[in-house]
Amino acid sequence: MSFATLGLSEAILRAVTERGYTDPTPIQAQAIPVVLTGGDLLAGAQTGTGKTAGFVLPILHRLTTTPAKTAGRAPIRALVLVPTRELAAQVEESVREYGKYLPLTSMMMFGGVNINPQIQKLRGHIDILVATPGRLLDHLQQKTVDLSRVEILVLDEADRMLDMGFIRDIKKIMASIPKQRQTLLFSATFSDEIKTLANSLLIQPVMVEVARSNATTTLVAQKAWAVDRERKRELLTKLIKDNNWFQVLVFTRTKHAANRLAEHLDSDGIPAMAIHGNKSQSARTNALKTFKTGTLQVLVATDIAARGIDISELPHVVNFELPNVAEDYVHRIGRTGRAGHEGEATSLVCVDELKLLTAIERLTKTQIVAETFPGFEVDPRIKAEPILNGSQRGGNPGGQNRRPAGNTPSRPAHKPATRAPASPHRSGGRGR
Repeated sequence: MSFATLGLSEAILRAVTERGYTDPTPIQAQAIPVVLTGGDLLAGAQTGTGKTAGFVLPILHRLTTTPAKTAGRAPIRALVLVPTRELAAQVEESVREYGKYLPLTSMMMFGGVNINPQIQKLRGHIDILVATPGRLLDHLQQKTVDLSRVEILVLDEADRMLDMGFIRDIKKIMASIPKQRQTLLFSATFSDEIKTLANSLLIQPVMVEVARSNATTTLVAQKAWAVDRERKRELLTKLIKDNNWFQVLVFTRTKHAANRLAEHLDSDGIPAMAIHGNKSQSARTNALKTFKTGTLQVLVATDIAARGIDISELPHVVNFELPNVAEDYVHRIGRTGRAGHEGEATSLVCVDELKLLTAIERLTKTQIVAETFPGFEVDPRIKAEPILNGSQRGGNPGGQNRRPAGNTPSRPAHKPATRAPASPHRSGGRGR
């Protein structure tokens, strides 16, 4: 199958071809035809599967081949809700690149920056709005944005938005959007919360899923080293220098740990920057830009900040600290091994994290043996300590920073067993 067989316009195909793509990924091959029909979609797809193009391409096609339903001032016709600033920037960039030959305009909107330039831009013509829930709700409350004529709604990484506590904001936003619309929901996992949200927003959706939920891609080589918590930084420096690693994305649990680790690597002669929610938007944008271009060797990130980092050939991901929630491990290592390229995921595991490693193995159905690196043999006298949250511990970058490891059940994941029938474009009512 090629993109040319999916029914997309010549202008869109031209932009896709210029980016070097000829064949759709599995999620694109399944999702694009559904979106083109106007039906609702519930899609299970993790990062790195090409899901962004899976909804951006058909939305661009629909908006250019069907006129706005109402006359008067040009409305916002498509709204894409995303959990983070970085993902908003990534999605809106895709809209611009794939729509470069189309007469459509787009805008991204997120918090952490001055709201006034956004208000000014909203006074112009915007066809597609990509926004984070919090800042969009700010605009709705100030009556600086009109969503009354939105035709297509996308919830991207819906599971992450629920994890971040956006459910109330999302429900408030829904009250400002027409009930007669097309809704597309993308999620890496199908938890009970996601199913409840989908039932409230979607009508007879087509359900598609690529790969097993919480499966790790075979293109990512997974490695784990057993190491004492206080020697993690030393081992990471050695791995990077001895193997001459470049473009290394390193994960920590907390903002404080990210800062401390980046400072340590810098002092060891390894150019590194930290990215997390406390960083200004300009600092985050600069760090991402230098990392993507390859001029920054190491980017140290928290889980939330790393959402939206899209580098097709990112070679190395390191779990400096294992995540408390097993599903986050899948999201983390999914940053590499994308678009058919191989990648390597390395985890540094101390005695505190052995239960977390077991939970990850259980979730991914993959055995990950923590081996001993020569010269970094584990001291058997060191006992496991509880993993406390940032308010209980000062964010020791070599130790742990959240709740006790013994209380870390993974979020339940549900794999849809059936595919709901596709439905034509509807004008009936819709729940919030």
